[in-house]
Amino acid sequence: MTPQQLRAFCLDFNASVEEFPFGPETSVFKVLGKMFALSTLDARPLTVNLKCDPDEAVRLREEYDAVVPGWHMNKRHWNTVTASGVPDRVLRELIEDSYDLVVAGLPKSARLRLDRA
Repeated sequence: MTPQQLRAFCLDFNASVEEFPFGPETSVFKVLGKMFALSTLDARPLTVNLKCDPDEAVRLREEYDAVVPGWHMNKRHWNTVTASGVPDRVLRELIEDSYDLVVAGLPKSARLRLDRA
């Protein structure tokens, strides 16, 4: 997955936005103010921090060398994924799972607003 594809995929989710709270080089993708992905899109190799179920996070780290505990994140709930180290299909699933986990943690009223959008 290229940086442009990663950005486009993250922004394709309902109500997702790209912000730069950590400086102009770090893209933070959010849904209703909550982060679901973080990446320095011009970094080589391309990596992305993604929220993950804690048990699934451990399993993924065992399965893929390209998946490690989240850099500068809560290591129980976040993974850092090197894009070139996992199949594109897997990376897309991990991004979608991250988005879904964040949405599930939103207040019910916010989730209802997303359903109507």
